[in-house]
Amino acid sequence: MTAAHPAAGTGRLRRLAPWLGLVAFSVAVTLLYRELESISYHELRSALASMPPRRVAVALGLVVAAYAVVTGYDTLAFHYLRRRLPYRQIALPSFIAYAFSNALGFPLFTGTPIRFRLYTALGVPAQEITKLVAFGFVSFNLGLATLSGVAFVTEAEELAALLSIGPAATRAAGVVLLALFAAYLAAGAMRREPLRFGPVSVDPPRPPVVLGQLAISVADWGLTAAVLFVLLPADRPDFLAFLGVFLVAQTAGLVSQVPGGLGVFDTFVLVALSPRVEASETLAALVVFRSLYYLLPLVAGAILLSAQEVRRQRPRIDRLMEGIGRWGPEVVPQVLALGTFLGGALLFLSGSLPPPGSRLGWLNRLIPLPVIEVSHLLGSLAGMGLILLARGLQRRVDAAYHLTLWLLAAGFAFALLSAGNWVEASLLALMFVALLPCRREFYRRAALTRLRWTPGWAALVGIVLVAAAALTLFAHRQVEYSDRLWWQFALPATAPRALRALVGGAGLVFLVAVHRLLRSTPPEPGPPQPDQLEAAWQVARQAPITTPQLVLLGDKQILFNEERTAFLMYAVSQRTWVALGEPVGPLQERPELAWRFREMCDRHEARTVFYQVPGERIALYVDLGLTLLPLGESGRVPLAGFSLEGGRRRELRQVRRRVTEKEGCRFEILPPESVPAALPELRAVSDAWLSEKQTREKGFSLGFFREEYLVRQPIAVIRHGERIVAFANLLASGGREELTVDLMRSLPEAPYGTMDFIFLELMLWGREQGYAHFSLGMAPLSGLGERELAPLWNRIGGFIYRHGEHFYNFQGLRQYKEKFDPVWETRYLAAPGGLALPRVLVDVAALISGGLAGVVAK
Repeated sequence: MTAAHPAAGTGRLRRLAPWLGLVAFSVAVTLLYRELESISYHELRSALASMPPRRVAVALGLVVAAYAVVTGYDTLAFHYLRRRLPYRQIALPSFIAYAFSNALGFPLFTGTPIRFRLYTALGVPAQEITKLVAFGFVSFNLGLATLSGVAFVTEAEELAALLSIGPAATRAAGVVLLALFAAYLAAGAMRREPLRFGPVSVDPPRPPVVLGQLAISVADWGLTAAVLFVLLPADRPDFLAFLGVFLVAQTAGLVSQVPGGLGVFDTFVLVALSPRVEASETLAALVVFRSLYYLLPLVAGAILLSAQEVRRQRPRIDRLMEGIGRWGPEVVPQVLALGTFLGGALLFLSGSLPPPGSRLGWLNRLIPLPVIEVSHLLGSLAGMGLILLARGLQRRVDAAYHLTLWLLAAGFAFALLSAGNWVEASLLALMFVALLPCRREFYRRAALTRLRWTPGWAALVGIVLVAAAALTLFAHRQVEYSDRLWWQFALPATAPRALRALVGGAGLVFLVAVHRLLRSTPPEPGPPQPDQLEAAWQVARQAPITTPQLVLLGDKQILFNEERTAFLMYAVSQRTWVALGEPVGPLQERPELAWRFREMCDRHEARTVFYQVPGERIALYVDLGLTLLPLGESGRVPLAGFSLEGGRRRELRQVRRRVTEKEGCRFEILPPESVPAALPELRAVSDAWLSEKQTREKGFSLGFFREEYLVRQPIAVIRHGERIVAFANLLASGGREELTVDLMRSLPEAPYGTMDFIFLELMLWGREQGYAHFSLGMAPLSGLGERELAPLWNRIGGFIYRHGEHFYNFQGLRQYKEKFDPVWETRYLAAPGGLALPRVLVDVAALISGGLAGVVAK
């Protein structure tokens, strides 16, 4: 077992990136606030109200055209991958994925999982989806670079004035960008061999494909820029010069890591256009642009995704089994968590803005002032509460589900009572209705205080707080600050209400943060202590399977539930943490242990792996965001009908007669209390077996000679006279459900067929003792398909199974076990997919073999 050694540099950079995004957003908001110093909130509302409907209608048409074009990225990618799919099957996943990644940023964590979810259902292997995502990323940036180059070269003088840089530098930047496109085109035309990135090979796109990438990307960027362009007033720059500004602003937004470039993109456009366009009109155009291009498609994408999920849930089990090993993470809780976060942010941010004067008038006639004041404050607190609970929904916590329902209902009432905001109340009611029937998706009984907050999630909360503070200052900039503002309670006193709501939300975040800082730090994983081994043994001996008893080997660490009635055992190899089997204990405790293990791996930036999990509960591992890969089949012999009678058992009867009658050996079961006295003789047998096989002890999922392990259960021995010539330790499950052997060792001079003899006698003995099954263990790679449409791992495994006999007796092992007529059950590896998989397989092999040297040793 080796310690975890995270890639420190990469890990620090990953943790730092969200905070850099928060800093970039804060700086951009500060600059934006200064730029809008001469504009009041009422002027902005006036500019929005006076925007011609024709402009909005044209912009909406351009949005539709832009999102129709972005489906071309995936369409061309499938053509490049030589996979035929009808456009109608590509368009919906492509639109939904781009709607989410455009609005929320972080496409690797938003659009990519959606693609995996929807495309794998169409039979597309995970490896091809990974290439499709990379192809789209290149295409997206290809148009950005090329269009920017054209704009910089042709409109150098005007862009230099707008961007406050020299014309020569502008032209030089444009030439460099165009040269990059030319180099990419030439590489595709000249290179014939695939490019290799570790285990992945990529064929360079040929010139026709490159030109297709360019055409789609140019159309995408041009139409997106045109949406904002038509919303601006007539004194705007010409389109090509504006396009240069737009592309530079989008690049700044992408680099900032802020979702949708919020604040960063807007500040850049506002500053660049300020000499030509009134700031209030530019800001109004940006507000409408974000509503049409980001928010509207996001809502449409969420509705379409929900509809897809509703349609897919009917044959859920069948699809789950058909799609096993190829699904990405479950999306429904993620979408509900996102909707809750956005609903909470809307409720909280609306507390910073004053309602229209007409609405205040009828509120005054219908609702008493104290109710308005209290509802306003509680509404903002409910909004921040929804933001904080969204993390619990993402992690499927049942307490988060129930609290979210209560806060959505309360937020609905507070939105109406505090400001009469029926649009906001309707959105919260819609979220309530969407969440209500999804109770079974939130099955974890974890405490909300134990959930780990990622830097990205914490930074998003910070962005909402910064945005609320900026909106409060902007909307009430005409109000002079004084200490008395905090205690002013009057219907027109919107600034005091906004300040109290802002401080209330910030105070709630502060209290949650302090609680998290003061809570006890989870202990670092370490070797199991004797009391832990004893507690795990008491649970393992009651389990209906025998695998949990391998915890007594002491080479695995143990994760318990709080009552120590359930546990999960795991080992660490480099950055891969591997759990052996599924959690052990009461059924209701297992999901929470699996989630705690996943979060512990996340905390240490390690890869989460479950080794040899059965097929009955694969949905849990799909929920954890893991890919399931078949490892092979495990055989169990039903003992009730097992006998040595009949023609099929003739060879087994001959083995038994030869070992007992001709060789003079006898079978014996040593009870646990007799094992300590026999240990010296058993060790001599084990050492001789290891020496003859020229191998060393294994571990993790295979037993080794450890006295504390062997004395807990009976041991089957073969005696020649009084001398022990072979032995096998027994593992017997609770309720006499399963019997098996783990460590099987024999002397070189033991009779031929000794191991068959042990198996036979144990099966007969187990039948007499009332055991239901005898487990023969795994037949690696058995049962994997080699069909053309099977996943890549299945095809590789099937090929090795059929043609790898020189290295390992795959088929021979399966045939050996077949003579006992077992029932075969598939076992899976639940692990991260994609490029992480080869490393995972190496680390698992190293755990089992006692190190990398054992992987290649005989």
